[in-house]
Amino acid sequence: MYYNSTVALEFFRRATGKPRTLGVLPAGFNPPTRAHLALANAALGMVDELLFVLPREFPHKSYDSVSFAQRMEMLLAATSGEPRYSVASSEGGLFVEIAGECRAAYGEETALVFVCGRDAAERILNWDYGQPNAFERMLEDFEMLVAPRAGDFQPPDEMQRRIRSLAVDARLSAISATEVRERARRGQPWEHMVPPQIVSMVGKIYGG
Repeated sequence: MYYNSTVALEFFRRATGKPRTLGVLPAGFNPPTRAHLALANAALGMVDELLFVLPREFPHKSYDSVSFAQRMEMLLAATSGEPRYSVASSEGGLFVEIAGECRAAYGEETALVFVCGRDAAERILNWDYGQPNAFERMLEDFEMLVAPRAGDFQPPDEMQRRIRSLAVDARLSAISATEVRERARRGQPWEHMVPPQIVSMVGKIYGG
C-alpha cells in the first residue's frame, strides 16, 4: 500500500452491506450539481457503492463564504433516495489521503475506484507529491474512472490499465459549480444546473 491512514472518514450517510468495489467521488460540492450526480449515476453501473466525499480542506482551494455545514446539507439532500449512495467527510484533500481513510473504513478487500472529470484527473496527475513517479505508485492502491470534460482524458501509457473512461452525457459534464455560482451572482438562470431537490437551498445560500 502506498499510503496508510489512521484517520477514519466521518459518515453522514452509509449504505448497507460491504461493497466489493467502492466508487469514490471527492469534490467541494459548492454547490452539488447535476454533473456530480451524472458522474455518480454512471459509476454505479461499474461499482457496488458510490461514496461522495466532502473534504474539510483542499490543497488547491479554500471556501470562505459557504460553510462546510451548508455544503454537507446540500449534498445530503441532493443524494437522497439512492440506497447505494454514501456520504462522508474526509480530513484529507488529496486522493491518496482519502484512499487511506477509505481503507480504514472499508478494509483491504474492497477495491477503490475514484471518479472524476478530465480537469480533476489532470490536476491530480500533475500534482507535485514530492516524490518521482508518486502517482503511478498510488494507482497500485486504487483505479480511476474519468469522464470527458471539454475533451477526453489521455493517461500516460503506463497508467492506462488503471485509468478507464466513464461515459457521461456531454451536456451534463459541461456543468460546473463555478458556473452555478457565477450565474446566481449575475442573476442569470442556474436552476437547471443543480438537482431539483436543492434548488431552494442553492437560491438561499448563493443569492439566486
